[in-house]
Amino acid sequence: MQHPPVLTPEPGAPSQAPATVYKRAAARGAVFQAIQSGASFATVTHAAVAGEEAVLDIRGFDLWYGASRALWSVAMRVPRGKVTALIGPSGCGKSTLLRSVNRLNDLIDGVRVDGDMLLNGDSIYGSGVDVIELRKRIGMVFQKPNPFPMSIFENVVYSLRIDGERDRRVLEEVCEQSLVGAGLWEEVKDRLQDSALRLSGGQQQRLCIARAIAAEPEVLLLDEPCSALDPIATGRIEDLIEELKGSYSILIVTHNMQQASRTSDYTAFMYLGRLVEYGPTRDIFLNPQLAETEDYVSGRFG
Repeated sequence: MQHPPVLTPEPGAPSQAPATVYKRAAARGAVFQAIQSGASFATVTHAAVAGEEAVLDIRGFDLWYGASRALWSVAMRVPRGKVTALIGPSGCGKSTLLRSVNRLNDLIDGVRVDGDMLLNGDSIYGSGVDVIELRKRIGMVFQKPNPFPMSIFENVVYSLRIDGERDRRVLEEVCEQSLVGAGLWEEVKDRLQDSALRLSGGQQQRLCIARAIAAEPEVLLLDEPCSALDPIATGRIEDLIEELKGSYSILIVTHNMQQASRTSDYTAFMYLGRLVEYGPTRDIFLNPQLAETEDYVSGRFG
């Protein structure tokens, strides 16, 4: 019988360090076997994460769809002003975790959660949280572009409109700034009153990003934003993510390992609802603590 791995701190690591670095598991696949068997498993979190200021602090977060458990005690700090990628096989819980940040999973019958998330110190799941107000603080871009059936201009300023902003000068200024930020201004500045549905797929996705950043979100969630785009449009979105980094804190779900390595500062590897390993992207791809992480990012697994 093969026993689950025992992960021990590296020699010399502080005993009470907020992020503990573990030795690489000796037996390849042992971590996956431990997770599959339901054994207790501690996320391998690289020490560098502790040096970052967190915009989002996920604390022991669990989620169930009815009787089925989808997330298991996920704990991670998402750094402010950086890009953090969530990677892992299909069905590992990446999008579930992302959608939990703005409580979109609340809309699904039978969902229940435990633990909490803090957005700039404010509880996301505490009693009395106004979910509508919460979502105003969080930008969201989905897999497929979803522009509203209205003009380009009205798409961008939508969040301001619903907040009661009527000053045309303010709306025009925000529209231009957001389209410039999304790398779309030069392409649409002369047709702001045209329907957003007339834009190409890549332009529509950048418009959705412009719409999201117009509200000046505290964190920007991207759920596989390039999965429906061609390589050229994908490249433009990746360039845009690089430009937005620093001004915005971005949490992105991607199946594309090359995209994760190109665009993110930190990477979190998930498997069967567990956060397996989390650290600087360069370390996750070139020097992971776990053999299982190495197998996944190198294509030997998943």
